[in-house]
Amino acid sequence: MNQTSKSTKLIFVLILFLMVSVSWAQQNDASYKRRVLEASEVDLLFSYYSQDGQNAAVTGGEGTEELTDATSSIVLRMPMNEDDILTVDVGLSAYTSASSSNVNPLDGGLNVTPFDASSGESRKDLLAYINPSYSHSSDDRNAIWSANAYFSSEYDYFSIGFGGSYTKLFNEKNTEITLSGKVFLDKWNAVYPIELRDGFFDDRITGNGTYNPIFSEFESENRNSYALSLSFSQILSQKLQGALFIDVVSQNGLLSTPFQRVYFSDFEDFYIDDFQLADNVEQLPDSRFKIPVGGRLNYYLNDLVVLRSYYRFYWDDWGISSHTASLEAPFKLTDKFTLYPTYRYYTQTAADYFYPKEQALSTDDFYTSDYDLSNYNAHQYGIGVQYKDIFTRAQVLNFGLKTINLRFSQYDRSDGLNAFIVTLGTTFVGN
Repeated sequence: MNQTSKSTKLIFVLILFLMVSVSWAQQNDASYKRRVLEASEVDLLFSYYSQDGQNAAVTGGEGTEELTDATSSIVLRMPMNEDDILTVDVGLSAYTSASSSNVNPLDGGLNVTPFDASSGESRKDLLAYINPSYSHSSDDRNAIWSANAYFSSEYDYFSIGFGGSYTKLFNEKNTEITLSGKVFLDKWNAVYPIELRDGFFDDRITGNGTYNPIFSEFESENRNSYALSLSFSQILSQKLQGALFIDVVSQNGLLSTPFQRVYFSDFEDFYIDDFQLADNVEQLPDSRFKIPVGGRLNYYLNDLVVLRSYYRFYWDDWGISSHTASLEAPFKLTDKFTLYPTYRYYTQTAADYFYPKEQALSTDDFYTSDYDLSNYNAHQYGIGVQYKDIFTRAQVLNFGLKTINLRFSQYDRSDGLNAFIVTLGTTFVGN
């Protein structure tokens, strides 16, 4: 799966599935303490994602970005006692990608071109993950500790992570501060473009002179990420609630994607049919420092409408700065049905190391033609509907149906990448 596809899908998943909830209860008397979570809950989530574009990083910034992805996950929250909750999130993501199929474009079709998919193994993959977490609330419900782990695997990448957080509530629970940290220790199983692998030979190569790329394999295939987050939320009035956050993220190791090609302006071009052979793969620094800062402001307009706004500024030491702004206006149709229109705008500057196809020099230290690192802006439009029944009258086995969420989003980027995602989520509560 190419870097553009992964990053774009990650944006959607973060926007559509991010749910932050804090449960608390006050101690009623000396002999009774209300449970943090009264009964087990199960979330069933499914999404279908499709994209297209003409700037695939796998083929050096030019070529098909067609991709489809189906993701399903189950989230189980179980009360262990009055104070503790165990949550287990398990999921599978299966994709088919015309772009990543061109890691080896020579294994299918009569004419080789970056704008068509090949039939190789890299055209599809399955990602599996599990994310267990455990939280503990204090007796007065004014403090929450949590710990979590993460494991995921796909054909060329393995990730393991762990982290924890501490939340403190003040001012009769009108003020909340959370400090959290995460560590990810990842490992590539590097897959390189077919023409750069040892022993490659094809008598169909055309061009002036002899094909002689400057490629050499990466010495290390590890990637480590460390994140520290601080958030502050405050109930400002009966109708207004605000929140601020800041993250500090440090990465080191192999931050390049091994199968993303680069073409130099000072090298001769070589082809097999219409497919241009790589001069090298992208080369990026082995460290990156990121700082996102942002906030949320929610306003209760009336019994029917709530306005939810969000803004984030991002900066990193690769030269990228970005702005994100979004607005959601849930509209209550009935006691059980709510409509969710949403809009999101995003803009960013290009990384110092980004070059369109055949604009980098072989003498440059770092270079990439991944349009995720280019200068662009994007619009996302969405609509959703939620069914909610706090009494869980509908029953499935021993679980009551609490909510159903159905959402659709359209994503349009100024570099020509277009995508849509449909998500369906349900929550069941144990009896």
